[in-house]
Amino acid sequence: MKRILPFCLATVLALSVKAQSPDKALARVRYTFTHIQDTTQRDKPRVENMLLVTGKNASVYTSYDKLKQSLNMQKQIQEQIKNQTGNGNMKIEVKSESKIPLTQVDYFFFANEHKMITKERIFNNYLVEETAPKIDWKILKDTMSFSGIPCQKATTRFKGRNWIAWFATEIPFQSGPWKLNGLPGLIVTAYDEKKEVKFDFAGLENVKDDGGQTNADDLKIASPNGGVGVVKMVGMDMSTTYLESEIKLPVDAIKTTRKELDKLREARDKDPQGFMQAQMAASGMQGSFRSNNTSRPAGNAAATKPEINNPIEIPEKK
Repeated sequence: MKRILPFCLATVLALSVKAQSPDKALARVRYTFTHIQDTTQRDKPRVENMLLVTGKNASVYTSYDKLKQSLNMQKQIQEQIKNQTGNGNMKIEVKSESKIPLTQVDYFFFANEHKMITKERIFNNYLVEETAPKIDWKILKDTMSFSGIPCQKATTRFKGRNWIAWFATEIPFQSGPWKLNGLPGLIVTAYDEKKEVKFDFAGLENVKDDGGQTNADDLKIASPNGGVGVVKMVGMDMSTTYLESEIKLPVDAIKTTRKELDKLREARDKDPQGFMQAQMAASGMQGSFRSNNTSRPAGNAAATKPEINNPIEIPEKK
């Protein structure tokens, strides 16, 4: 799928969210996320590779496939900018290989403060801060190993589903995939009792502290005189900071409420092209936005919106 995306050498000014202290990333855990979104097509679940980066206090859960897509997009853009050096009217085309809509929401969990911060990109980065849901886990005596990691079983009722989780007491992190957290050890694998939603363990690695911190949203390119220029990509979520050695909120984020974010998302989904054009104009950017696919928001890889009659969160019956 090919998208024509806006290119701009501009800096976006955004309201700053109250700083949350960065935490040193200690481990990266990969999961295979499987979700039967359409109960009429149980043989066609949605599958996506996810990533949990965790430290002593903080963790962030994101799409691993989205990170890989960002790296690929950066590579494409850098190559095209290099080939068009000196051209006053650059044209950037980005091809996305993903055939499913990738998860665009990231979840930050701060254990000591018992705080959950949701990050979503709708042209700009928006943060919604909420009290982390308190999950009433029942820890059982059952044990099992996953890829050689000894785990213990726990169950709970959460967000309309009965969950089974296997956690590793030998890995002392309170975090887990999605919004699941609060056990005395890393949640290695979790699924609901119907196995309609599953987070299967796919690997773990320790984070090496190389001391290098970069802003992966800024693309560095060589200029004709031999120097190095920095290009700021506006309106696109191309961050790969979760692959670095710190867990931190984006510095350009705008703090908002759940209600206001829902309104913004509704406006984008109603008219993606018009929304992007308006956001560009509000940011002082000149030019036009064009996409060959107006049925999905910019940056989302799917051509059609899947049928969802079985969301992860199910309202509890009163």
